[in-house]
Amino acid sequence: MSENSLTQIGQISVNAADIERAVAFYRDTLGMKFLFQASQMAFFDCGGIRLMLSLPEKPEFNHPGSVIYYKVENIKKVYEVFLERGVAFISESHVVASMGRVDIWMAFFRDSEGNTLALTSEVSK
Repeated sequence: MSENSLTQIGQISVNAADIERAVAFYRDTLGMKFLFQASQMAFFDCGGIRLMLSLPEKPEFNHPGSVIYYKVENIKKVYEVFLERGVAFISESHVVASMGRVDIWMAFFRDSEGNTLALTSEVSK
């Protein structure tokens, strides 16, 4: 790969309307590692990729973000734990694709700011 190619994600930004509420959801409900907060931004570590929660800087940036898929080992267990923590799931965990020796499972939910997120897991048959 050329040094002028995109090869790694360093940070993902997720819009928030209320930073304190969003920090509590990602830190306390989802259990993500909180790094720091600066002004109207908060940062979390997600396996070496930084997740930034922020108020939209300009009106044209105030829109739903892309779906972030969080890879988990045991989707059924994480789904149940998150339900107990009050996570608003859009769908139950379910198989979306059968890939021979593994099934791909997903469960979609919303964060405290209305963004769609998902759990995903490869489950051996």
